[in-house]
Amino acid sequence: MSHVILETPRLLLREMTRSDIDFIAAMMAHPDVNRFYERRFSRAESETWLERQLERYRRDGKGLWLAVERATGNPVGQVGLAFQDVEGERHPEIGWLLDREYWGRGYATEAGAATRDAAFNQWGYDHVISLIRPVNVNSQRVAQRLGMTEGRRVQFHGYEHCVFELASPERAK
Repeated sequence: MSHVILETPRLLLREMTRSDIDFIAAMMAHPDVNRFYERRFSRAESETWLERQLERYRRDGKGLWLAVERATGNPVGQVGLAFQDVEGERHPEIGWLLDREYWGRGYATEAGAATRDAAFNQWGYDHVISLIRPVNVNSQRVAQRLGMTEGRRVQFHGYEHCVFELASPERAK
């Protein structure tokens, strides 16, 4: 197994490897999973997606990680911390994308909370964001459960996104 970054009561978050492509391609091709990307990913697009994460690990030491159920070893999706350029500024973004079969189990919130806590307590970031399309109400709820509040709206990858943000507890003092 590849490098485990974070652990939660039910999940391991680990770096993805090229051997994860079958799961990633199947998940990224699901119409419900990619409803807010406006297209289903082909296998080639999923391979490009995976390579982008591997490059993030090399460049930033972080990216989206594979979320794996501890009890079964089954992959459930991708959650992590990826840097995004938003209106000329680089921000640490907590992102989540779960396979359809695992929606509604609280995994996005659980893994997102572990990522948030590590962002502040281990890696020392002063804030985190999540970029969420206005129509993606479920992801907005996850961001709110993580303590984030909706701020400005921005154009990101050609679509309007709400910027959900949370300052570190240290910064808020």
